[in-house]
Amino acid sequence: MMGAQRTSGMTPWVRRLLVANLLVYLLQLTVFVDPKIFAVLGFDPVTAVARPWTFVTYLFLHAGFLHITFNLLALFIFGPAVEERLGSSTFVAYYFACGFGGALLSFALAFVIPTGLMVGASAAIYGVLLAYAWFWPNDGIFIFPLPYPIPVKWVVTFAVALSLVAALASPHDGVAHLAHLGGFGAGALFLKAQQWRSGERPRRRPAPLGVLVHPGPRAAQATQPAPPEPPAPPADPPQAEIDRLLDKISASGIESLTPAERHFLAEMSQVYRRKSSDREQLRERD
Repeated sequence: MMGAQRTSGMTPWVRRLLVANLLVYLLQLTVFVDPKIFAVLGFDPVTAVARPWTFVTYLFLHAGFLHITFNLLALFIFGPAVEERLGSSTFVAYYFACGFGGALLSFALAFVIPTGLMVGASAAIYGVLLAYAWFWPNDGIFIFPLPYPIPVKWVVTFAVALSLVAALASPHDGVAHLAHLGGFGAGALFLKAQQWRSGERPRRRPAPLGVLVHPGPRAAQATQPAPPEPPAPPADPPQAEIDRLLDKISASGIESLTPAERHFLAEMSQVYRRKSSDREQLRERD
């Protein structure tokens, strides 16, 4: 499969997650109106060992209309592009890994920063936002009431800083700040691991972790400049990219290709077919 295909602006797993969250919220309002549902399916670090399913089920419960609206709106805006970039199977694994990471960090720090009962998909949604900033750091998004778009990398940086400060200063304000941080952390580890598994070298400009941290300029060293390297022989960029992708397939299999890389190979295949067809027509004329 060449990657997730959008239907009415949504990709398969984004659509399923939206429907699942809306369905559960509707059941909360109509069938499971007893608050005990939160104790059974919500995540509480104190009882998490006895209720291990809550590491996942808490993602589908929401505390109110604004809570679910914010989460699903963010998933609708950023999720399709991330699913197309990662592929559907990797995207859903990433989504739940970020949600699990949010619960795990809250559980690990429960005795240092008590959080109480947690519900909501925010940890997974923050992971999706991080993935968008990872792949398209300079894409601008409008934030009311600012008149100009803000690069998404700065939005993520602000969200991480705000969650960290709030987790330390206001741990009992009713917001699962540690879950947000856990979602960010799990997402960063997942994306970094996938990058190394696929054989891609870390990008230098912009660096993948530059979404969160921008290192300052290094101090100048009092050393003699290295002699200039001889210029590399010119190469055909498409052919060089094709060779790189073929090497990647040979090393890790075709599943290691991203949707964009598969699309590039498909386009190049069509180009070479047309060239071959043109050569055959010239030979027939001769």
